[in-house]
Amino acid sequence: MYSIDHLDIPPLCSAGGRVRLPGSKSISNRVLLLAALSTGHTDVLDLLDSDDTRVMLEALAQLGCRIEPLAHGGLRVHGLGGELPVSEAGLFLGNAGTAMRPLSASLALLAARHGGSFELKGVARMHERPIGDLVDALRQLGCPVQCLAREGYPPLRLGDGAKHRLNLDEPIRVRGDVSSQFLTALLLALPLVSQTDDIVIEVVGELISRPYIEITLNLLERFGVRVQRDGWQRFTIPAGSRYQSPGQIAVEADASSASYFIALGALAPATKDTDGITIEGVGLASIQGDIRFVEAARLMGADISGEANRLHIRRGAWPLKAIDLDCNHIPDAAMTLAVMALYAQGTTTLRNIASWRVKETDRIAAMANECHKLGATVEEGADYIRITPPSSPADWRTQPIHTYDDHRVAMCFSLAAFNPASLPIRIEDPKCVGKTFPDFFETLFDVCQARTRHIPVICVDGPSASGKGTLSAEVADRLGYHLLDSGVLYRLVGLAAASAGLSTSDDAIRNPDLARRLGELAAGLDVRFEHQRTLLDGEDVTDAVRSEGAGMAASRVSSVQAVRDALLGLQHGFRRLPGLVADGRDMGTVIFPDAPLKVFLTASAEQRAERRHKQLISKGIAANIDSLLADLRARDQRDASRLHAPLKPAEDALQLDNSGLDIEQSVQQVLTWWQGRTVFSGS
Repeated sequence: MYSIDHLDIPPLCSAGGRVRLPGSKSISNRVLLLAALSTGHTDVLDLLDSDDTRVMLEALAQLGCRIEPLAHGGLRVHGLGGELPVSEAGLFLGNAGTAMRPLSASLALLAARHGGSFELKGVARMHERPIGDLVDALRQLGCPVQCLAREGYPPLRLGDGAKHRLNLDEPIRVRGDVSSQFLTALLLALPLVSQTDDIVIEVVGELISRPYIEITLNLLERFGVRVQRDGWQRFTIPAGSRYQSPGQIAVEADASSASYFIALGALAPATKDTDGITIEGVGLASIQGDIRFVEAARLMGADISGEANRLHIRRGAWPLKAIDLDCNHIPDAAMTLAVMALYAQGTTTLRNIASWRVKETDRIAAMANECHKLGATVEEGADYIRITPPSSPADWRTQPIHTYDDHRVAMCFSLAAFNPASLPIRIEDPKCVGKTFPDFFETLFDVCQARTRHIPVICVDGPSASGKGTLSAEVADRLGYHLLDSGVLYRLVGLAAASAGLSTSDDAIRNPDLARRLGELAAGLDVRFEHQRTLLDGEDVTDAVRSEGAGMAASRVSSVQAVRDALLGLQHGFRRLPGLVADGRDMGTVIFPDAPLKVFLTASAEQRAERRHKQLISKGIAANIDSLLADLRARDQRDASRLHAPLKPAEDALQLDNSGLDIEQSVQQVLTWWQGRTVFSGS
């Protein structure tokens, strides 16, 4: 997950490959609550690991539910059998509606029946999301429910510590036209108190988001409760209903998350040697209503086929076709249609989406604002949005996409990177996708391609011990870019040579046969940089490559042309989405001469020797500063005078003398220079 301020997505040109989606949020939190309320233990497989499921797990643990990891990666939930070991608790539920609403109903009923008091709160946005219709229904039942700040909104206090008789004789009335989660919450909670009589729920008004109720009914049956329904207005929980663990249950992949990759396959040309996008883990037999997004995507021209647990998507009609669609049946996935509309011929209208306004943010307003930023003409109403795309590539614009702490806004607008004007897209607060799909952007980049020239590279060159490695790693972390420490590549060749018994002395490397063998070693390196660690053949060699001996060997083997030729292709391969920070001695002059930003970092030899001395002493390594200074001067001389790619600034490099700067000041300077070179420099 990209835990950074913003993520710049370069212009994308094609897509192809396989995508494995995370578990459904809607199913995950329902399953966790049902497993906790049941008798017996339930092994939950393929559970979504996200912000929303974590707050549910933490809440259940606070309520006395024992949850333990399984060896194969699932979780075993030990059910409470409808009882609560604790009578008081304060629960923080973030912005998870799938935790706040169902827990509110279940805890209100249990607190009234057994005596208890529970306080539920969340983030500021959760306290703006209405829950009054559920509160009204719970009060009808005789549950003491207090809104602690504003009537009809969280935070809530459920129960007052005393037992209360529940009013179960009359039908419980709940509105269905604001959020289906209110009905879901009652359906999940009422079997806890249905021991002697049937319990009836009557829906007032039109029930929106019916597919989510179908998920709830399906899962209730898996846990032993078969609810009878009369259309979508009347639901009956039979007397004697009791939750019983199914033993094991697998969480289906998230159909809402599938919508982004269905759209991707529909709008992106297939990458060479691929057949478009294949989504695994959810298919045409899904129990989730959002699988009907497939129908909407087909209406817009997508070529989609599939099986029970798999979907295949290719671009069909192009441009996409504009549609006018009632989206009540796919309220979450319908947001993706708004971005697909940017690639359609004509005006697209999405109707019956009033529920968007009470989600993680006001999604109608959010989608209207951000589509307008990209050059679209947008009209919004109380329950609809109408989008006309930019009339030509020249009319497309790009501005930072504000995500409103809403995961779906962030994921939707990543698809705008396929715009015909080849403009990059900046996604603010990309970590908000952690709510449902923490690895969304990594998954997206795995199946998308960009033209090489569009993948940005920042080059940081400089002499040994100038601090370029630390600076580059920090800049890469702040931007979410890949890191190439080219000096480490040469150090790895030195390590590999020593392991193979090959000398890298100045005299030895002049031998043509040895130079050839060193080139072969370099060509076969299997190296990865992960979280400031260096992995060679899967083994962590971070400390070994930082030794003084490895550094000296690197300086010598870097002058061997066969090694340089072998590593050239390897270094070019690090230029991957979303971008690269490359540090070395010739990154800007030889390896990436087209890089939009080249920095030449330096400091005096005395300053560099002092830094290296402190670094070695801090690691408990004996060092002599005079010897270090002499070594650095010798290395500078060798690097600057070598025949191939001598150390020198690129003609268009910006020079940064960091003698008097700390690392944060150096990082901020480079980030400032980089921001000035992006199309977002005025933002």
